[in-house]
Amino acid sequence: MQKFYKVFLVLFIVFIAVNLYALDWRSEVLSEDNLKFVFSILCAVLGLILLFVLNTWSKIGLKKQ
Repeated sequence: MQKFYKVFLVLFIVFIAVNLYALDWRSEVLSEDNLKFVFSILCAVLGLILLFVLNTWSKIGLKKQ
């Protein structure tokens, strides 16, 4: 994995951890107070998925040359 991808991997993991810490676990997950944190977690997970897809595509491109 390239250094560029590793930086974003750490960044997305930190975003997920911070937002999990900020959630109010006593109320519902999809309550109005927690909704911004849930959306942020979902965006970070989507970023992780995209990161692994881009990393895989870059490896496929290197093998063909």
